Amino acid sequence: MQMTRSVDSVQFLPFLTTDVNNLSWLSYGVLKGDGTLIVVNTVGAVLQTLYVLVYLHYCPQKHTVLLQTATLLGVLLLGYGYFWLLVPDPAAQLQQLGLFCSVFTISMYLSPLADLAKVIQTKSTKRLSFSLTIATLLTSASWSLYGFRLKDPYIMVPNLPGIITSFIRLWLFWKYRPEQDRNYRLLQT
Repeated sequence: MQMTRSVDSVQFLPFLTTDVNNLSWLSYGVLKGDGTLIVVNTVGAVLQTLYVLVYLHYCPQKHTVLLQTATLLGVLLLGYGYFWLLVPDPAAQLQQLGLFCSVFTISMYLSPLADLAKVIQTKSTKRLSFSLTIATLLTSASWSLYGFRLKDPYIMVPNLPGIITSFIRLWLFWKYRPEQDRNYRLLQT
């Protein structure tokens, strides 16, 4: 984004959902007393917030981005209010917050697939990031194993879609190889 001074080929929704996901899991980690969840999600939330701010800086349609951000932060704040004010039992808080986090994790892993139809239609993977796909595969597999080790279904299960969607994107990279993109661009010029 900074090199091109543009957000044309960058999706905003994955940044935003990942930020909300990190903030949610940070709360779950605090409630559970899990240092790994706390540290990893604090770093993740800081980085994702920076990505959101950089996106906002280069985005020509700030109103839409700000509206999406405000809506998702509003949902997050309502969730926090619900869990901390209306659910007094810590075990019930942990269970309900785990379910809340699971929904956000699944939405985070599914959000990059919004461009799948465009990738198939154009037969080009230029809208997808190969390095992000590999990072998502490794991250979701790591969290699934961590959840399995802790016997925590709220950590293990929602990361499985990350593994599946990563393999779908890897298949798209295989099916629509980057060489095809270069030939496609040459034909257009």
